[in-house]
Amino acid sequence: MEEKEKNLTEEEAMNKLVKEILKEGDVKTVFDVESKLKKSFGKIIQSMLEAEMSEHLGHNKYEYTKENKENYRNGTSKKKVKSNLGEIELDIPRDRKGEFDPVIVPKHSRDISNIEQQIINLFSMGNSTREISEFIEDMYGFSVSAEMVSNITDKIVPEMEEWKSRRLEDVYPFVFIDAIHFNVKENGVIGKKAAYVAMGIGKEGIKEVLGIYIGESESSKFWITVFNNLKNRGLKDILVLSSDGLTGIKEAIQIAFPNTEHQTCIVHLTRNTLKYVSHRDKYAFAQDLKTIYTASDEEIGQKLMYEVAEKWKEKYPTAMDRWEENWGIISPFFKFSQKVRKMIYTTNTIESLNSSYRRLNKSRNVYPSKESLMKVLYLSTKKVTKNWTSRVPEWGETLKELEIIYAGRI
Repeated sequence: MEEKEKNLTEEEAMNKLVKEILKEGDVKTVFDVESKLKKSFGKIIQSMLEAEMSEHLGHNKYEYTKENKENYRNGTSKKKVKSNLGEIELDIPRDRKGEFDPVIVPKHSRDISNIEQQIINLFSMGNSTREISEFIEDMYGFSVSAEMVSNITDKIVPEMEEWKSRRLEDVYPFVFIDAIHFNVKENGVIGKKAAYVAMGIGKEGIKEVLGIYIGESESSKFWITVFNNLKNRGLKDILVLSSDGLTGIKEAIQIAFPNTEHQTCIVHLTRNTLKYVSHRDKYAFAQDLKTIYTASDEEIGQKLMYEVAEKWKEKYPTAMDRWEENWGIISPFFKFSQKVRKMIYTTNTIESLNSSYRRLNKSRNVYPSKESLMKVLYLSTKKVTKNWTSRVPEWGETLKELEIIYAGRI
């Protein structure tokens, strides 16, 4: 009989389990099924523990011979463990020598589920400890403390630190730097902190997040620290660095990467220009701005900039001031073809990443520490970038153009 049961197919074994569950007449709802599965699950784990003990000792239960008298079963100890079906109680077999170390339920382990991964996933979406605890309690019937959430998410810290210090390529044709702001509690005070994300496109045309830096305030000193971090990890040259008007970054680039062209982010500049334009004028004004950054060359682009400023100066006298003041870091992309320009000034390259970060702000109003925020940003980044395995569109043509313009640097 035992031999026959051993030879059951997976389908036959499943049918046998279903019949066992249904032979009791009180199974009427999904909840009843879950309850029965929980009991069956406990019995299965218990049987596996007994089988492990038999293998460890070299004989089955109640088989006593002269050979097995040196080590034998020595009772059990009760242990509650968390599982995907809730909390179950087990009788962990003991041997006289105390050498039994089960695989199915390892020593000191109180969790045999994927609940830890569930908690990390919930944490990565910006859920608070209270929200995580409520979810786990609803799903599995037990609560988790703030300390438990912190301890579980701390398990990703070594992996995160390794990612932060990993070796980079020597050259990145394009690097984009953007900032997202979060409320963070520090020394009992809630304040705004900016997370600066450096994203690059490598020589093979693959997107990559180079680093995340949580800054106190923008300054040349801060940016030198960021750029030195990138250099210490192997980065030697950046062809074009695109950023918004971040304080001190221009001076820091000139020191850290003197050959790099600093390109202001056209999309940010356009948004800032249109911020104070009335809704009825926004479309027309945006179309006028587009004529500037899609002009055939810098001279025509600058001429169009003055024309747009003149056209709108009566209604919006200061709207175009930033364009005139920052023309030196607006104009570099005029040397490129329209395809390459689009890659530089569009935010599509970094937008999917920013969207995931903005969702974190919607999920949680305040982060308890910079460390907590960094863990969430890392996990969110890991989730978004796991599919960044393909080249950006038309990279072959782009690379050829860059090799001509920046001869000898790629």
